[in-house]
Amino acid sequence: MNKLRIPGYHIDIEKAAQLINRKGYKKVMLQIPEGLKTHASKIADIIEKATQATTLISADPCFGACDLLNHEIHSLNMDLIIHIGHLPIPEIKNPGTPTLFINAKSTRPIKNVVEKAMPLLEGKKIGLTTTAQHIHTLNKIKKILLEKNFKPVIGTGDKRIAEKGQILGCNFSTATVIRDKVDSFLFIGSGNFHPLGLMLTTKKTVIAADPYTNTVKKEELKMLKDKILRQRYAAIIQSKEAKQFAILITTKTGQQRIELAYTIKKMLNKQNKKAYILVLDNLSSTKLQGFSQIDCFISTACPRIAIDDHMQYKKPIITPPELEIILGKRTWDEYILDQILSK
Repeated sequence: MNKLRIPGYHIDIEKAAQLINRKGYKKVMLQIPEGLKTHASKIADIIEKATQATTLISADPCFGACDLLNHEIHSLNMDLIIHIGHLPIPEIKNPGTPTLFINAKSTRPIKNVVEKAMPLLEGKKIGLTTTAQHIHTLNKIKKILLEKNFKPVIGTGDKRIAEKGQILGCNFSTATVIRDKVDSFLFIGSGNFHPLGLMLTTKKTVIAADPYTNTVKKEELKMLKDKILRQRYAAIIQSKEAKQFAILITTKTGQQRIELAYTIKKMLNKQNKKAYILVLDNLSSTKLQGFSQIDCFISTACPRIAIDDHMQYKKPIITPPELEIILGKRTWDEYILDQILSK
């Protein structure tokens, strides 16, 4: 079988081929995140050479393990979905097409960047967190820290979390469970949202170590956190005089919070506010342009949408905890990041 070689990652496509051959699957669908789509044709070629299956590739965006395809591809009669780049969300029991999750494990060395981060760590008790791509490195990182007399702590998350120490953009339970047991957190991974969410959720200092760029961040994260909080405060102030609200829910299996939407609607109605529930698959500003009568959007989908994409919306878009501030049920000093936690 041809091996898949992608710079910086190990993806076990052989595992998928073995399952396809064992089950006799004939039609499979690949679901791949944006950063790996350039390798989609190579993955499909390998599967088709190693099996008797025809491989289709989903061209839609893939935002995470919460973004499953089953309801969209039912009419295509697929035998298997191969979801690449994420770990499963254990709480989600998928009743549709079988889904095989294959993680994209980073092959970047981590020792150097962890050592760079050490002088920035506060205290000796260090909480370790990361994303799916680096989860296999946590024990090695733990050993490196122990050798330098730190006391690393790795938390176990709720039922949406597959592995110890793993955080999602919508769930930081592996960190909150150890928040009172550590002095600061070390996050291994790229991007800003995960370490920023970690800061906002735990109220602790976070040092982010990026194996891809071999850089570490601490003060930059604090400045970004302050910037985001100013943006969120502005959105809350903008929404205080809103009369008509649209509550956004998504059909994505792992992001759908319909009961929360009903609760928010009742809450707004009690305050003599008009509230409408809008249902979408992928939330985007362009899909909402026709709803010109709406003063404010409330997203019950991925918590990152209101934070990362707010500039794309002509009307303010807020999270459920931010609505609580608007309605006087929570103070600004009690600001929390929206999360999708285990039921």
